[in-house]
Formats: sequence, C-alpha cells, structure tokens
Amino acid sequence: MEQETVTTTSPFPTETIELPSKGLFYPEGSPLRSGTVDIYYMTAKHEDILTSTNLIQKGIVLDKFLDAIIATKGVKSADLLIGDLNAVMVAARILGYGKDYEINIDCPACGNLVSQTIDLSALENENVPAESTKEFNITLPISKAEVRVKLLTRQDELDIDKEIKSMKKINSDIDTESTTRLKKMILAVNGETSPAKVWQFVDNMLVKDARYLRDTYKTNVPDIDFSIPVECQCGANQKTRLPIGVTFFWPDSRV
Repeated sequence: MEQETVTTTSPFPTETIELPSKGLFYPEGSPLRSGTVDIYYMTAKHEDILTSTNLIQKGIVLDKFLDAIIATKGVKSADLLIGDLNAVMVAARILGYGKDYEINIDCPACGNLVSQTIDLSALENENVPAESTKEFNITLPISKAEVRVKLLTRQDELDIDKEIKSMKKINSDIDTESTTRLKKMILAVNGETSPAKVWQFVDNMLVKDARYLRDTYKTNVPDIDFSIPVECQCGANQKTRLPIGVTFFWPDSRV
C-alpha cells in the first residue's frame, strides 16, 4: 500500500491514501475523484470509538470509526466503494498500531493452526481499473442473459444488511443474503431496467449463472489483495485470504 504524508493546517497529522479505484468511478466534483483520500493518524479519541460497547453492540463501530478517521472534507465512509474502504481500513490500522498483524490461521493444505505475522504495508491493490466505468456487462454462461452490474459502495452494503434483517423478521428460516446482494448489484437484464423484472430474474437465476456472476464481479472490483502465503511446517506452498478478526483494530485483545 502506498501512502504519502501531507501537511495540513489541522493540529492533527494526516496521511494521503491512494485508492484502489484510482477515483475513476466517482462522479465529477467528488473529492474522491482525485483517487486519494486523507485520513487522520489515530488518537486516543478514535480508540474510544473502537472500544465503545454501545457502538459494538449496535454493529456500527467500524462505520463510526472510519467516519471519524477520514479527514477529506465532504467524504463519509458510506460514499466509498468497498475496495476503497478496505484500503482506508488497512491504512488506519497501520497508522494506529503498526504494520505487523499477528494472526492464527488454518493451513489450507494440512489443517494445522499456524501462527504468523503479516506485514500489512506489503498488501497490494488488485483489479486496478484502466478506464472510468462504475458499471459493466456480464454475459451469463447458461441462460446467455446479459446483465449490467454496478460496483457496490459501503452505503449499498448497509442497505443490503438492512433489507436482510427485515426479511429475517418475516421468515427467520431463510437466508436471503445472496439474492438481496444480487438485486442490489444488477441494474439491468438484457436491457430491461425495471426493478420488478430484475428481481424476478434474480429469484429464478440458475445457480451456475449466479456463481459465475459473483466470481466475475469480484475480478472487476478494485480492492486490496488480501491473499497471503501460509508458512506451515508441512511445506505446502498455498495462499489463503487474510482473516480480519478481533485483533485487527484491537491488537491487545485476547478474545
């Protein structure tokens, strides 16, 4: 991750973070269009947010923390694409607690628990875009339908979570996360933009098409590459996704 220290008139030092999206997907006039965002170095007040029992119980502690840490005027965490938000989160963790992240992880080859230290500053961006487009088309392999999808922001994720909770109140036996997320992602099917038509298509989408859509979507999302090598005594040369657990922002925690 590339970071560049900047000078401001604020009494608190800030750091400029390069966004994986390069700012290409944000509207003209948005501060994020520059491809960077400024964040504050963590203070004791920021740590108060992270340790707030009330915010943790409500499930909004990270959103409140990230809103407080973002220094660029006019930018909220909900405005950011998910990959860009991940970049801010990793940078904030490095500035607050250092680049070394100690984890315990299962070896994907032998299953043994491996303890290792990850250098967060070595994580790189992936799927960096070459052109400005927040939307793109995907042709599904089975139905041959052409769907137009958009990249999700943190606000989209919050809306998805809210919808899922509402549906659970109606029927707690069914998890609607997969279809709810697809309905938020898909803008059109074969040129048809009617939400009712899109939702009907999602509800009847073949599993192979749905999996292909999710996998292809992931390869188009500018993000932090969280894949890491597992250094196990079994000698396996495999990678797994970096787990972001309780110790990411609470390094002294032993939970």
